[in-house]
Amino acid sequence: MIADQTPVQSAQATSEAAARAAVHVVGIRKNYGEVAAVDDVELTVQAGEFFTLLGPSGSGKTSLLRLIAGFERPDAGRIELGGRDVTRTPPYARNVNTVFQDYALFPHMTVAENIEYGLRVRHIDKAGRRERASQALDMVRLTGLGERKPAQLSGGQRQRVALDRAIVNAPEVLLLDEPLGALDLKLRQEMQLELLRVQREVGITFIYVTHDQEEALTMSDRIAVLNKGRIEQVGGPIEVYERPQTSFVAGFIGVSNIIERDGALITVRPEKIVLLEEGAEPPDGSHIENGVITEVSYAGVLTRYVVSLDSGGELVVARQNTTAPDISHEGRGQRVRIAWRADQAASIPQAP
Repeated sequence: MIADQTPVQSAQATSEAAARAAVHVVGIRKNYGEVAAVDDVELTVQAGEFFTLLGPSGSGKTSLLRLIAGFERPDAGRIELGGRDVTRTPPYARNVNTVFQDYALFPHMTVAENIEYGLRVRHIDKAGRRERASQALDMVRLTGLGERKPAQLSGGQRQRVALDRAIVNAPEVLLLDEPLGALDLKLRQEMQLELLRVQREVGITFIYVTHDQEEALTMSDRIAVLNKGRIEQVGGPIEVYERPQTSFVAGFIGVSNIIERDGALITVRPEKIVLLEEGAEPPDGSHIENGVITEVSYAGVLTRYVVSLDSGGELVVARQNTTAPDISHEGRGQRVRIAWRADQAASIPQAP
């Protein structure tokens, strides 16, 4: 059995973990007038992680990214990269690169010249630049396109060039500010997998900003959920989805039902709730409610039902469409029984 750590030992362990981290943010605050865009944020991102800052517009995620990049100066707090305090270090002296949504490619340069630009600034010789640019193009599956201009590429191809230009310099940390936001859904989903593959291949720490919950769940090792300049929860995709620590996290990441029981809050995801067939018995230990279906919406892979409960309130129930759904049979106005097991609900801790 491991003995409990003393406060000194605990502080030492925290300090050592921070020193090993790619990014360590301590008590960062940034105000714009009366608005606290980033409000006393503490954050540690480990080397090699795909770490996502997730939140709605105005939550502070882009402001926090810009502070890490050095584009903004904090009003308070400290930022460390690789154990080195860079709080007052200008962007060009930080070993980070940023990929933006609008690509920011030079239109008059070829693809290869765009990728080589940072290497040229660092005085890498021409042969070395060409070799590294060629390798980078191969990695993102754009072999042979080095002589094209950005205007001759698709949106997805331009985003790959922007990614190449950032990673060819081998930064400690790559910052990505909603880089897929301008792409259509199918291409965005393809690029999610492409980004993840590249990150695993190069091993660079990625800090990724998005407001898209599905994107964050698909790509991330860990996620920080932000709201009003503060971090509500940090954890892996399964943790923040299955065990949200606040009602905001439960409601923002996917669809969730928040229920008050005896003064406590619990959350149950719609896909965990079963619509019981007539005469069917629920699993042992299930919680059962009776109600009436008030809304039905077909969403391809699943159908969502809004059920008005006899006991008061509404719950959303999702049923996977393993066969063609009979909407007319389970339509509005139909009385139903619904059930979920205790282990399919999660308690939401009460704020102090």
